[in-house]
Amino acid sequence: MSPWSSTLEVSSPGFTATKHYPTRLHSTRTDPHLTKPFLVLHPSALTGPRTSLYQLHVTPITFVTPPFLMLTPLPPMEIWRPMFSTLEAPIFPVWSLGCMDSVFSSNTDEDSKNTGLMGMNRGSLSFVSQLGFLKFSYCISGTDFSGLLLLGESNLTWSVPLNYTPLIQISAPLPYFDRVAYTVQLEGIKVLDRLLPIPKSTFEPDHTGAGQTMVDSGTQFTFLLGPAYTALRTAFLNQTDSVLKVLDDPDFVFQGAMDLCYLVPLSQRVLPQLPTVTLVFHGAEMTVSGDKVLYRVPGELRGNDSVHCLSFGNSDLLGVEAYVIGHHHQQNVWMEFDLEKSRIGLAQVRCDLAGQRYGVAL
Repeated sequence: MSPWSSTLEVSSPGFTATKHYPTRLHSTRTDPHLTKPFLVLHPSALTGPRTSLYQLHVTPITFVTPPFLMLTPLPPMEIWRPMFSTLEAPIFPVWSLGCMDSVFSSNTDEDSKNTGLMGMNRGSLSFVSQLGFLKFSYCISGTDFSGLLLLGESNLTWSVPLNYTPLIQISAPLPYFDRVAYTVQLEGIKVLDRLLPIPKSTFEPDHTGAGQTMVDSGTQFTFLLGPAYTALRTAFLNQTDSVLKVLDDPDFVFQGAMDLCYLVPLSQRVLPQLPTVTLVFHGAEMTVSGDKVLYRVPGELRGNDSVHCLSFGNSDLLGVEAYVIGHHHQQNVWMEFDLEKSRIGLAQVRCDLAGQRYGVAL
């Protein structure tokens, strides 16, 4: 990506990437005609010479080249001034930017709030690569549309300890392996703390690179390859058939990948207790619970019922040869990307409380 979008550089097999047009902008000037479409950082605090804190606006984009963070626009001068004040000197004499002309979202009301994408992957044109940051963290709030981004050390002495899982790298240029994505090793899936009977080989990339697990802030939901999805769908259905009514409509598949949906009366404001779903990584786990397990489909009604779908999709239905951990399931999880030690750390936190620690209201 450019600092704001890496689709100038990479595209993942099976992913629909937004179109971008390269622009180059010198880091010593602030031209509002160039900066306004892309520079959308919201500076909210400075925590050191190499650490910066920003407030995020997260948009539920479905499948763009990972990983992206969508940010809230501000006037150009407010954007550039704190960027220069946190860096001793520009790392590159020229920065590469991109211009996008379209975005697809499951929530069209949120689209109008966005003017750009911030690329955070491992490619040479990404934001963190161009500015030389070896560590960054973010926390997406429970609303799905806000959060905070911390560039540099987080020093979470107030939080629970992070559990780390190593980043996986394959040096060979395999056709279905995205080498600039943040890839981890998914080892299993639990429903109600019971490990599903899925062979570990199901989660391992094959000789073509298909089957990698990517942690992505730019994809809304989590997508699993067919065998893993089928096992999860079956187990979840068995646990909920007595408390929820299944939508019996084979022609309805939310976002083309989510085919387990339920009818919930509009008068029912609270969902019944739902089984937790836990993604098991090497050294760490991510647990999805409560109303994050199901997603209410905006505008979809069947009589007096709303439609709620399991918030995990089938990658096979999209033609995507990968597991993708989306930002909906990263809500209220502190996500640390430690590029120097090649690992991702995570911990369950309340992002609104984390924001208060840094003086940000979420």
